[in-house]
Amino acid sequence: MNSRERQGARWIDAICRGLELAIAVALALMVVMVFGNVVLRYGFNSGIPVSEELSRWLFVWMIFIGALLALRDNRHLGTDVLISRLPPWGRRACRALSEALMLGCTLLLLEGSLAQARINLDVEAPVTGIPVVVVYAAGVAFSVPAALLLLVKLWRTVSGQEPQ
Repeated sequence: MNSRERQGARWIDAICRGLELAIAVALALMVVMVFGNVVLRYGFNSGIPVSEELSRWLFVWMIFIGALLALRDNRHLGTDVLISRLPPWGRRACRALSEALMLGCTLLLLEGSLAQARINLDVEAPVTGIPVVVVYAAGVAFSVPAALLLLVKLWRTVSGQEPQ
């Protein structure tokens, strides 16, 4: 790996650490809001309506960010009962097919997220008044980097640069 590639990898690692921190902060906020609401409901017969909406939105964003980080590090669940028995060219072909299918699904998710974002651009959430497009932006924020990442992985697999 040359110095330019190392520098690029450091930037990507820094961005991923920032995303991991964002997930941790989102989880902490969700725990505080949901637990606070439970205590208020059962202890004081009241609650904070905003916390339900915000915790739901934080959960959506947290899931999409986590999925992106898992995709980068190949940490998604999978089985290799068949793949492990194939010769190297068969493993490469299966990996390329898998990455191409994931890329296709990611592009469908991007298309659907953009369509929903356009539809809900002027819709406000009932409690917070925040535009609902924030929820669908999570799909776009996941799909674009995921598609780029899958394209790179697919290229590396097809060109033989990815380890089998």
